[in-house]
Amino acid sequence: MAKSRNIKNPIFTLTPSPVYHLLSASPFTSLLFSPKKSPRNYNKLLTPPTLCLISLLVSMTLFGVSILGFTSNSQDSLPCSLNSPSSLSFPSMSISSMLLTSLSSVVPKNVEDEPRMAKTLMAPLPLQPVTGNVSKEEKEFWEQPDGKGYKPCLDFSLKYRKASARISKERRRFLVVVASGGLNQQRNQIVDAVVIARILEAALVVPVLQVNPIWDDESEFSEIFNVEHFKRVLRADVRIVSSLPSTHLMSRQSIENQIPYDVSPYWIRARFSRLLNEEGLLILKALDSKLSKNLPPDLQKLRCKVAFHALRFAAPIQDLGNRLSKRMWIEGPYIALHLRLEKDIWVRSGCLSSLGPEYDKIIAKSRESQPEYLTGRLNMNHIRRRLAGLCPLSALEIARFLKALGAPSTARIYIAGGEPFGGSLALQPLIAEFPNVITKEILARGGELSPFIKKASALAAIDYIISLSSNVFIPSHGGNFGRVMQGHRAYAGHKKHIRPNKRAMLPVFENSTFEFGSIIRTLHKKSQGQPEPRTNKRDRDVIAYPVPECMCKHRTPIF
Repeated sequence: MAKSRNIKNPIFTLTPSPVYHLLSASPFTSLLFSPKKSPRNYNKLLTPPTLCLISLLVSMTLFGVSILGFTSNSQDSLPCSLNSPSSLSFPSMSISSMLLTSLSSVVPKNVEDEPRMAKTLMAPLPLQPVTGNVSKEEKEFWEQPDGKGYKPCLDFSLKYRKASARISKERRRFLVVVASGGLNQQRNQIVDAVVIARILEAALVVPVLQVNPIWDDESEFSEIFNVEHFKRVLRADVRIVSSLPSTHLMSRQSIENQIPYDVSPYWIRARFSRLLNEEGLLILKALDSKLSKNLPPDLQKLRCKVAFHALRFAAPIQDLGNRLSKRMWIEGPYIALHLRLEKDIWVRSGCLSSLGPEYDKIIAKSRESQPEYLTGRLNMNHIRRRLAGLCPLSALEIARFLKALGAPSTARIYIAGGEPFGGSLALQPLIAEFPNVITKEILARGGELSPFIKKASALAAIDYIISLSSNVFIPSHGGNFGRVMQGHRAYAGHKKHIRPNKRAMLPVFENSTFEFGSIIRTLHKKSQGQPEPRTNKRDRDVIAYPVPECMCKHRTPIF
């Protein structure tokens, strides 16, 4: 679907890639794994000077461990397995465990401390309390889910961390990934690009963002994401460079765009390792949703680290998004509604817009001229597609849904998404029931949005930031934005999100004899942001379902 363009990313310039300070393995690590001495050598070893030296080393070790007890802030950067309460109970701790805990904080003096995970997380504003006289239904609507004790915990294995010292210094083999689609589709591909680079033990060139064919957005990675933050957070996992070194500019450029779905790490190594060794360069396109959702635990954690910690938006976007979020937040609790009413959604979904025959003809004409845009279930008419839950909820259906859930008519609703097809007419049924409908255009002042007017990805990023801080998030249709937001809200504290069960609730809406309020609340009682283990359905994306791979229970969290 995506049209080609001349790639603006500087990977094909003659600028040599910069050299970044990388973490190296502690020189003391070998002490933990040195071979045991033979018993016959003990008498020679245990001389008085040796005993004094051993006594001194043990004393220094215990002193170092005691100091760690007074520096709890340093634990933010340690994995859960080293932060757990059991690890801090000295009677039950082995000497080797104590040494490992002590040595894990030892870093060469010429290397900056690895960024603390708590500080790298793109965190929402604290929840606004609900005050005043509220009904039982309204109280239930604003009530937050029980997190059941799950907290972020990226406890990478010792094997993973030992391999990182080598992988993060790779300077011969390079991976280039071209990410297509909208902002959140590109985010998913960037996450998988980092994981694939780790699997192949290759350095990753900052991903290239392909022109979005629908929004005609030519934004580059550095215009949407904070490149230096991206590199810094992942520097211990994968080496990331801004451009190819001059030594690789004349390499054969093998472009792979025929990757099957659900590929495993084994498949990736078997298919690309030899090519990388021979040519030193691999370019991947059409990567969307191709990497398996079921990866080894360390790679799942890496996915979460990229999605929730490394992919911070560029400073101009982040600053404006934060300002608009605070303006929305300062007035009290609010709902973020990802309302999918754009023209391209109606074209691709094969559904009617509910705006009347004149608008339906426009959609039908566009669909005829671009039949490749129609997605899935081609044998269904628009009525069957709607009842199967394949259509976005209209503004009227969303209004009825919110009322049934117990949302008060005075609730403030932030609309995330592009310009709705039909303009204000499309939103009229929602505004009639909930007058306090707000958009980023309403929140912005004095030309604050002007630099981003023709930058659809930047505008979507602003929507993302504002939606993340809402008390309740509701997507009106499936998609990458809803899935990523669901996972991010879970990871940041199990903030409430409600996924409409369209297939079950639309027949209830059609039958006016039903007391649909109680039915709708019952249908959605168990799908409002409570921890849902990904392992219950193995093909779920860990970015949408971070429990249990990226969130642990009964351990000290990473923040």
